[in-house]
Amino acid sequence: MTKKEKLEKIDKLHQAYIEGKLGGEIMPEDANPGFEKSSMENYLYFTLPMALNYQRNSYKLWEAAKLTYEDPSTSFIFDPKKVLSSTFENVQQALIKYRVALQKEKQTQIWIKLCETIENLLDGDIRNLFKFCNNDVEKIRNYMQIEHKKDFPYLSGNKLCNYWMYVIYQYTDTKYINREKLTIAPDIHVMRSSVKLGVITQKDFESSNGQLTCINNWNKLLKGTKYAPIDIHTPLWLWGRSGFKDV
Repeated sequence: MTKKEKLEKIDKLHQAYIEGKLGGEIMPEDANPGFEKSSMENYLYFTLPMALNYQRNSYKLWEAAKLTYEDPSTSFIFDPKKVLSSTFENVQQALIKYRVALQKEKQTQIWIKLCETIENLLDGDIRNLFKFCNNDVEKIRNYMQIEHKKDFPYLSGNKLCNYWMYVIYQYTDTKYINREKLTIAPDIHVMRSSVKLGVITQKDFESSNGQLTCINNWNKLLKGTKYAPIDIHTPLWLWGRSGFKDV
């Protein structure tokens, strides 16, 4: 398939998304308490559960997060200070009550580590990350994936880091100075759609470096077009999740 043919297919896919033919009227992250966009609570809500968003149903994760926040006995886990002053067992019980955490030991450790990072590196406010990096996508990525990779378990990965930054852009008041630098987030649905469109091969899909190859190939394909890579993420995700609905 030529580059022109791939871009024509992408145009059709994106148009189908705009017209609602792929679904997506309700996205996983729409399950939220409706905080003020600029509030610290809002940023924390869309940050902490994201680190547990791997190899699972995103809709169920965010439904669990909302239930956990709305329950007075478990809502404390969205406050890093309260998490760090609680016992491991109490945090664990709060995380597993509505199944925010599925791996109760490992994912509780991840949650607590992120709370430590927010408290110790970011003066207790996740919004400071964006201030420190001047809302620059590449600086944020460098801070999380290179300078402080171990301080952001799972959230610093190729898939989650980019998708988290996109969710922050969609659901908070952050406006990046270089939104075009946001890449696709290569989860299983996006990867399968990328194979279907010929952007990566099946061999790439099965490779340990497949996610990075997918990101790089999309960046290269869309360079100089009307699309930023992140514009294509949701259409690809919905299309792959639907089993490649005919558009």
